[in-house]
Amino acid sequence: MKGIYTILLLTVSNIFMNLSWYGHLQFKKWGWFESSGFFVIVLLSWGLAFFEYVVMIPANRIGFEENGGPFSLIQLKVIQEVISLTVFVTISILVFKTGKFTFNQLLALFFLVLAVYFTFKK
Repeated sequence: MKGIYTILLLTVSNIFMNLSWYGHLQFKKWGWFESSGFFVIVLLSWGLAFFEYVVMIPANRIGFEENGGPFSLIQLKVIQEVISLTVFVTISILVFKTGKFTFNQLLALFFLVLAVYFTFKK
């Protein structure tokens, strides 16, 4: 169960991360903060990043094997990267409407899944 909680929390964390890192690029399109300066945008991004960390830190603590979780440190990092890229692709297509998902990107995602497989293989 700790593994599922870890993956769910990392997914939520990555939603906040992507909105923090890239959300501000859409503000003009959405009519939000059009006249805001750089400092306001940085503060808003940091505010979103705060919630990323509020969720990510417990996810890693729950999932880490030395805290009773099922994952080694390397496994946690590989899971994090796959979740990060999956959330990024989903948000870029659905929210930012950046276009299509190409075969090369699909192939890259497949190799990331293979990375997870080899990370967990004994």
